[in-house]
Amino acid sequence: MGELAPRRACASLHNYLQCVETVPPLKSMSVRPARLKMEGYFNVLAVILRTTNDAPWANEFESIELSCLIESISTNDPRIEWKKIKDGEPSYVYFEKKISGDLEGRARIREPATLVITNATRSDSASYRCEVTAPIDQKTFDEILINLVVRVKPVVPKCAVPKSVPVGKAAELRCVEDEGFPKSQYQWFRNKEEIPDDPKTSPKFFNSSYTLNAETGTLKFSAVRKDDSGEYFCRAKNDAGHSECGPQMMEVYNINIAGIILGVLVVVVVLLCMTVGICCAYKRGYFVSQKQTGNNYKAPAKGDGVDYVRTEDEGDFRHKSSFVI
Repeated sequence: MGELAPRRACASLHNYLQCVETVPPLKSMSVRPARLKMEGYFNVLAVILRTTNDAPWANEFESIELSCLIESISTNDPRIEWKKIKDGEPSYVYFEKKISGDLEGRARIREPATLVITNATRSDSASYRCEVTAPIDQKTFDEILINLVVRVKPVVPKCAVPKSVPVGKAAELRCVEDEGFPKSQYQWFRNKEEIPDDPKTSPKFFNSSYTLNAETGTLKFSAVRKDDSGEYFCRAKNDAGHSECGPQMMEVYNINIAGIILGVLVVVVVLLCMTVGICCAYKRGYFVSQKQTGNNYKAPAKGDGVDYVRTEDEGDFRHKSSFVI
């Protein structure tokens, strides 16, 4: 078994032929030595990559490291490339020993092949592929894929709270935020106290009838109660942080049935009085039109040199000529 130690040492040497010459031949094993010999051959003459994290994340504007480590290689100056894959489309971010694309000016390569992004933005969330080509090696190419997530803190959400709702009516409160990544989850608060998903789990909300959707940010009351009055605000949160909108007051008021009935009666009385007044005025002749009669007819003035006479059967006027001397 002592003869196996030099043979295993060949796996860490770059010149396999020299290694074989310096190791004495095995005497008693026929199958196992050949396997060791081939293992040593491929470990030395194959480029092999690995990464410490294939799914890293960073908050926006922080730095992040995409590790690409070369486990074994024989080529002294291998070709190293990084590609960004987003929506199925690849593009170069490191090519011919230069940072390119949208990472130019805010990324660098740390030897031998690790990509360091110094100022990550939300647009950097994508898959990145490290590729190493070693022409001298027996296995000349290897690659690893890394999925990067850049987390974005939510901005202040837009909240919609009704100002007043009558008792027993439905009400809907809405909260929306579109900038955060991953997608925001929502919480609602009343008078600075968090509203639970299930009202039956809290003594303060036990009698409330609502549904809370943490995915869409909607809080729906099927029938509000007086106890539902208060200041409401919403919080949008994800792994990068949270943001809140300002509190807004929702008042729940009782419907005054007696006042409504009294108002209707007043309107009916007013309409009745108007109707009676119009009828009385009509009977007294205020709305009767004066018709023209024959007695009220005024004959037109006579013109110079013309006499107007009326015919009995025609009922109209005609003129005859006259001479003035």
